Amino acid sequence: MMTTMNKFRVALAAAALTFTTATASLAQTAPLKIGYTSVEYVLSQMPESKQIESQLKDYSTQLKNQLDTKYNEYQAKGEAFQKGAATMPDPVRADKQKELQNLQQSIQEFQQNAETSLQQKQQTLLKPALDKLQQNIDAVAEENGYTYILNSDGASPVLLHGPKEGDVSDLILKKMGITPGAATAPKVTTPATPAPSAVPTATKTKTKSKK
Repeated sequence: MMTTMNKFRVALAAAALTFTTATASLAQTAPLKIGYTSVEYVLSQMPESKQIESQLKDYSTQLKNQLDTKYNEYQAKGEAFQKGAATMPDPVRADKQKELQNLQQSIQEFQQNAETSLQQKQQTLLKPALDKLQQNIDAVAEENGYTYILNSDGASPVLLHGPKEGDVSDLILKKMGITPGAATAPKVTTPATPAPSAVPTATKTKTKSKK
C-alpha cells in the first residue's frame, strides 16, 4: 500500500509536470515579444512638435523681455547712484542702496522662477502629444503582438541592445498617418532662459568726511 508520503510525492511530481506542460504550451501560443522606439524621434516627426517649439520660443522671449526690463532699470539706477552718492545725505544714500539691493534680489528670483516656469510650460504643451503617442504605442503593440515596448532614448536608456526589426518607431508614425522621415521637425527642447549680463552687487560708496 502506498504510504501517505509517497502519495504526496507522486501528487507533487504530477503537479510539477502539469505546470511545466502548461507553461510550455503558453510559451508556444503567446511568445514574449519585445519592441522598442525612440520617443524623441517620434515626437520630432509629429506635426505638434513645430507648434510646441514655436510656443516655447515665444514664451521664452516674453520672459527674456521682462528680465531685460528689470535689469535695465537696475543698471540705470545703479549708474545714477554711483554718480550722485558722494553728495547724497546719509539717509538718502542708505535708502538708494537698499533699493538697489532689492532690485538685485528681484532679478535673481525672477530668473530662477522663469527657468521653472519654462519647464512647466514645456510639460503642459507636451502632455497632449505624449498622450497621443502613448495611445498609438498601445495600439501598435496590440496589433503586432508586442508584450513590451521600451524607450531607447536618454543617456541611460531602458534598451541597451536590440535587433533592427524590434524598432517600432516607424509603425507608430504610420499609425498616426505620418510618413517616417518625411519631415525634419525640430527636436522639442526647453529653451534656455536668456540671462542678462552679470548683475553687479550694490556696494556702499565711501565719501571723505569733511574736516
